[in-house]
Amino acid sequence: MAPPGNRRRFSLSRLLRRKRRESVVRGWRSFARVSAGNVPATVIIDGVRHSVKADRGGIVDINLPANLKPGWNTITFESFDRQTSTAPVFIVADEQRVGLLSDIDDTVMVTALPRPMLAAWNTFVLDVHARTPTPGMSVLSERILTSFGRSETPVVYLSTGPWNVAPTLARFLGRNLYPAGPLLLTDWGPTPDRIFRSGLEHKVSNLDRLAREFPDIKWILVGDDGQHDEQIYGEFTSRHPDRVLAIAIRQLSTSEAVLAGGRAASAHWRKNAPIPWVYAPDGAGLAKQLTEAGILPDLTQAPAQAPDATR
Repeated sequence: MAPPGNRRRFSLSRLLRRKRRESVVRGWRSFARVSAGNVPATVIIDGVRHSVKADRGGIVDINLPANLKPGWNTITFESFDRQTSTAPVFIVADEQRVGLLSDIDDTVMVTALPRPMLAAWNTFVLDVHARTPTPGMSVLSERILTSFGRSETPVVYLSTGPWNVAPTLARFLGRNLYPAGPLLLTDWGPTPDRIFRSGLEHKVSNLDRLAREFPDIKWILVGDDGQHDEQIYGEFTSRHPDRVLAIAIRQLSTSEAVLAGGRAASAHWRKNAPIPWVYAPDGAGLAKQLTEAGILPDLTQAPAQAPDATR
């Protein structure tokens, strides 16, 4: 995804060594793939070639000049061994004012991820086709895109999952009718100063980056009440009150909350909040609450009009 203007920032996916396609996609196969770190590559945008270099984790994240139309475009990668592939890139229009950012685990996909044994099962064993979508959440996303521009509204998925599972997550989202959008994921394994990576820091830093790079966008932030989303979104709203349109939190069931390590204390963040906070156990309930809060148009009224995001 890239902001408007002549100089666009591209967050490019991990470069992986090529392997044959697996007919059955299980999570562990993603971790058997080897990333190509510290290698040169070429990005081809509208016929113009740009030489880049992947970091040690195989990620290319760089500013590149381009003049592409708003919406979805296609760019080409050429690896150091001359193999090519293409990837979609979303360009945000100058006049766009609303975007959707969503958590994945326990928000759009039922995972109960923090529980170690279930996390291992979901990540390394479970077939992508067996993963369970959260009821109504794809419909909520569709309502938001319909309200603010189906082809214009940027959609971002922010997760603490590792880059290795990006293909699996993309297939899950498409299979369950979620809108396409870039995945902001993490590297797998330790960092130079700690054994385990901080998921909270990953989400905080990426939200702040979105606020910097898309200063005209107000985000609808979607997450769950299973531990950190409310804190992260609440603190982000405190730092950037003009960059948030609404916060929608899926309420976990009692069993999901136990597996997730309990519920977060949310009253602190909701108190005196400058924007609507809505809660419901599924996407239909969240859509209803966002409609009552004036964020989404009331479909029972004719004609439906998108709310003013500049308020």
